Amino acid sequence: MNVQIGMRIPPKIGAEGMEKVAAWAVSAGLDVLDVPKLNPEVLQICEKAGIGIGSVDAAQTAALLSKNEARRETAAEAVKQQMTDMAALGARVMFMCLVPEDHTTPRQESFAIWKDTFPELVRHAERQGVYIAIEGWPGPAPHYPTIGCTPEMWSAMFEAIPSKHFGLNYDPSHMVRLGIDYLRALTQFGERINHCHGKDTEILHDELYECGILPATFGAKYGFSEGSWRYTIPGHGAVEWSKVAVRLDRLDYQGAVSIELEDHRFWGTLEKEREGIVKAAEHLAMYFK
Repeated sequence: MNVQIGMRIPPKIGAEGMEKVAAWAVSAGLDVLDVPKLNPEVLQICEKAGIGIGSVDAAQTAALLSKNEARRETAAEAVKQQMTDMAALGARVMFMCLVPEDHTTPRQESFAIWKDTFPELVRHAERQGVYIAIEGWPGPAPHYPTIGCTPEMWSAMFEAIPSKHFGLNYDPSHMVRLGIDYLRALTQFGERINHCHGKDTEILHDELYECGILPATFGAKYGFSEGSWRYTIPGHGAVEWSKVAVRLDRLDYQGAVSIELEDHRFWGTLEKEREGIVKAAEHLAMYFK
């Protein structure tokens, strides 16, 4: 498989500065970095270290779903300029999570705003050779306002915008916690996968008995959890990465699988973050290298 393994930059690792981040990532055997922003300086640092760019975070995504038309237009122009700039530097994948400014906005209402706002953004992405990858995190409790986090929504979105320049960041960890078949999603929406995250979820069966699928009333017992589940590094949760790899291979997926470190066991110190990234990369390398 021609799949690259990378990472989103965790906070303690990131605090070291971009030069140290890039050098350490190469020493850990990573191929790409997902960066919060891309400019000539960041690109030069990565090229000097010998590491590629996996994805670039979109700015102002919440404002793209604003109920205020002027705010939406300003945000859309900023995102289009960002696409132009990143394409000029050779980057191809723009990452975004479609959480509206107002978390109480019903998803159906946000979808209507999205349907009005995004066709022009996607046409610009096509012109620049940029591929948008939307994240399936459902958003913060209690409203879970993100659009684009379930097959129901993906079907509606991809019907509205058929272009592959608008597609998915495939992250099975969110599907596991939501009770969605992450392998079936690969089969159904595989052609629209523009980026992947290496993250996992453990279902906590005792906590599931105690809380059901609702967030814990008195607070979750673990970090990166809401009660009946917790996010983990790949290999420590329910995802069968061997099966994910087989299906991505069948789809001839050529992009990256970038580790998104959200695991309380590998968090809080630079050493813990580095340990988590290395363990995650070793697990993914068994199937993607």
